[in-house]
Amino acid sequence: MPLRFETNYRDPNVPWDPLVDEVFDELRSTFLEVPKGDDFIEYPVFEKGYEVLKRCTDAFKVVTAENVLTALHEARIAFTVFRCILGLSPPEWAYVTTEVAGVEVDQGAARSIDRKVRLAPLAPMDEGEGVTAKRVRAMVDVGVRLLAQGTPSMPPGVVHRLDKADTAEGLRSLRSMSELGAPYPVLLYERFLGRPFATHRDSVSELVGEVVEVAIRNVLTAAGVSFRETKRAERVPGFDQAPDFIIPDEFTPAAVIEAKLTEDDGTARDKVARVQRLRTLRDE
Repeated sequence: MPLRFETNYRDPNVPWDPLVDEVFDELRSTFLEVPKGDDFIEYPVFEKGYEVLKRCTDAFKVVTAENVLTALHEARIAFTVFRCILGLSPPEWAYVTTEVAGVEVDQGAARSIDRKVRLAPLAPMDEGEGVTAKRVRAMVDVGVRLLAQGTPSMPPGVVHRLDKADTAEGLRSLRSMSELGAPYPVLLYERFLGRPFATHRDSVSELVGEVVEVAIRNVLTAAGVSFRETKRAERVPGFDQAPDFIIPDEFTPAAVIEAKLTEDDGTARDKVARVQRLRTLRDE
């Protein structure tokens, strides 16, 4: 039986079932393996940020915006540590800041700040007096206010995001956790709520997807095929949705290639819809 790459697909009698089986036999999960990228934070670095934040707030006894900002000016990774205490993602923190403080912090700006922290975690955060500095101060101020308030009373059937072991009773819970340490079941429960490596996995999602794109790029290059590889979110004339590769280019397109990698049914459905749209564009 010829391999699927050696099959003549013009033959109307192509045996499809063995080819499909061949594809599925080669599928492998990578849930347990995540690319590090250039901004992965090792635990010793994260722990240094924690200790800086703890020292600048007198072991979380004096958690003020000024004290937290002092910690950031010593090591910007303290910003990420503070966010983890809140239990929010960068876009969520941005949204709450805009809502509570009235300072516009869009999701792109929040991700950009988070990215700069991860690229140089132990460098001081010195944003001057510009827009970014204003946003960072507002985010810290709102974070301090949220911790001071603790978990408000909630109606039945609703859980508050601060209803966690280290923030349920505001700063008192935080001080208790920092002084006594967390029992192992509590740590496991926190992991259950947030899933380990969630933020990092999201930050390298593009690297995970590039596994397929790199393979396609190598095959096309080795075969001497001319191609145009589009950039993320790029607008290409003639395409309401740009594919990953256009052969040979968008001016005389003969073929389009969309590279997709998925490991759960939700994202698979989204990506299938994208491929179906490109199929329509191909037919047109």
